[in-house]
Amino acid sequence: MSPLVVLLCIIAAGLFIGRLSILGISFGTSAILFVALLVGHFGWTIPDGFGTLGLALFVYCVGISAGPTFFRGLASRGKVMACLGAMIVFTGASVTWCCAKLLDLPADLAGGLMAGAMTSTPALGAISESVEDPAAVAVGFGVAYPIGIISVVLFVQLAFKWASAESIAPASSSGDSAATQDTSIQRRMVEIVNPGIVGKRPSQVEVLSNSRCQISRVLVQSRWTPTPPDYAFAIGDRVMLLGEYSEIARVAETLGVLHAEEKAILDADHERKTVVVTSPEIYGHSLKTLRLRSRYGVTVARIRRYEIEFVPSSQTHILFGDRLTLVGESANLAKIEPIVGHRPRTLDETDLLSVVIGIAIGIFVGHAELDLEGLTISLGIAGGPLMAGLLLGHFRKVGPIRGAFPPAAMLLMTEAGLALFLADAGIKAGKNVGPVLAQHGLVLCLAALAIVCFPLLVGYCMARFGFGLSLLQNLGATCGGMTSTPGLAVLTGSTESSQPVTSYVAAYPVALVMITILGPMLVEILNWM
Repeated sequence: MSPLVVLLCIIAAGLFIGRLSILGISFGTSAILFVALLVGHFGWTIPDGFGTLGLALFVYCVGISAGPTFFRGLASRGKVMACLGAMIVFTGASVTWCCAKLLDLPADLAGGLMAGAMTSTPALGAISESVEDPAAVAVGFGVAYPIGIISVVLFVQLAFKWASAESIAPASSSGDSAATQDTSIQRRMVEIVNPGIVGKRPSQVEVLSNSRCQISRVLVQSRWTPTPPDYAFAIGDRVMLLGEYSEIARVAETLGVLHAEEKAILDADHERKTVVVTSPEIYGHSLKTLRLRSRYGVTVARIRRYEIEFVPSSQTHILFGDRLTLVGESANLAKIEPIVGHRPRTLDETDLLSVVIGIAIGIFVGHAELDLEGLTISLGIAGGPLMAGLLLGHFRKVGPIRGAFPPAAMLLMTEAGLALFLADAGIKAGKNVGPVLAQHGLVLCLAALAIVCFPLLVGYCMARFGFGLSLLQNLGATCGGMTSTPGLAVLTGSTESSQPVTSYVAAYPVALVMITILGPMLVEILNWM
């Protein structure tokens, strides 16, 4: 049979098996590895080179996806979750090192066990690329991966079973609803009574200029009209504040009286428009610098970025691809549209040239080597594209190279790259499955179990006793640190709270990048010592 046909059959069979769910657990795209191991055991082959290309494409897309939240997670309120995710990965690497030394396991096999136990396919790719014989890495991953998935799922279920009702109810009911009330975007009416701001424009009032709160409309002759370019406060004016309730309440203390009416006035369709930023005249500049209200008579009421919508402040910088909700007279909205560069099709097109250049830059960076007294370290074919993807994903556009792609295209490229890599890794390791299992046997399962359990316990205890997180935040961040999407699925299915997801999102990118970098380094250290 043609090697290309074998490759396609392996991918098709793996994807089909990966969709099957047993007790709510499925292997997804990773099932391709197990099919490839079986096929490789019987001597089938696939074309050369597809695995390397798939690996580079996969980790590059992972970097693009993680870039927007990775660096923000390190510098925002999610840094506690990010630190927890990094701590879990360091614990997993330390336990792997101990298991390799105590059980006399080869470095490449130990690396595969760590990647599998932490359910990290990017780590599998990075470690496989850094060793001379990646077959043992794939075998170790194949042994540990099911153990990693099942262990995290059982841990989450047991944590819920043993937890008291009080530790769960506040986070998923009253506490969470309060958070939703405080953080959701609202419209509130404020009556101006402060003589200290009379005659001043909104941009000249410091508390308003520095808050994530916008005056979208002013009440003129019983009609809510978009804020005029030359509007100045006067006693008795009624303005519509848009923002989170906590920000609105803080700004209202300076402006005047906050009225209780909420959502009584809706924007007219012809006075509101959503535009997509693609013009270099707009992105990269702050709203204060752009002066859109005074120059064009429009107010940026909301910004949608990275699937998150928020009310901007005057210091907010506009990024390429931001979706701006503008409020203004219809004539002004028509004038601003070409200036913003509103071309939605731009975001629906995949810039293949940017993909190729980005991966090429990543491979070049990955080949650079750092010599530390005999220990040579390089990012490799996996780490280089990952770092390039992280930076491009964060900035979204560097010169002519784009780091933002349509979600459907990103999903296709990520899945296709992963499928090619797993098929190649499995087919090459298939012939060694029998000898490796015969030599080490039950020891591999015990080592994989240790690599899963110790990071889970350390992360859980540190989150609870060290950082004082709630149970839902704790389990969400722990699943993120273990890069376990099945664990998160079980967690979200057990509660209606959004805390597990937000904690997972903060911890996951950091853990993903850390394990991808630490995996090859651990193997190098084990070989060197």
